[in-house]
Amino acid sequence: MNFEEILDHVIAMLQRRGRVTYRTLKRQFQLEDDVLEDLKEELIYGQRLAVDEDGCVLVWMGDASTSPALISSPPPHEEEPLAAPHTRVASLSIEPRPAEAERRQLTVLFCDLVDSTALASQLDPEDLRTVVRAYQ
Repeated sequence: MNFEEILDHVIAMLQRRGRVTYRTLKRQFQLEDDVLEDLKEELIYGQRLAVDEDGCVLVWMGDASTSPALISSPPPHEEEPLAAPHTRVASLSIEPRPAEAERRQLTVLFCDLVDSTALASQLDPEDLRTVVRAYQ
């Protein structure tokens, strides 16, 4: 199996399962470390279909409608003759997702000011905001 075929199979597996460990990919497709790194790079950065979780799990981020059938290789007459089969990169033919569908990691800090609940019930929202902003 060439790189592009493996990529299509991995995309299909990821879409079905949602999450796949790198060890599972290595075992399923008998991948060497450098090929696994190429797959990760293509799926995470090239296609933006997955994200890395803790360096050991690939997590599907593509749409439910995104499938390997939508991923096509260039026609044979457009391929570079010097390129090895494992270096060809598939192109995604779907439109980018809207910004509201974007996932991000963030850190949230919740803190409680002593007697803030009682204070909030006594003050107007604008006045409470002024008091709370003094602690920012």
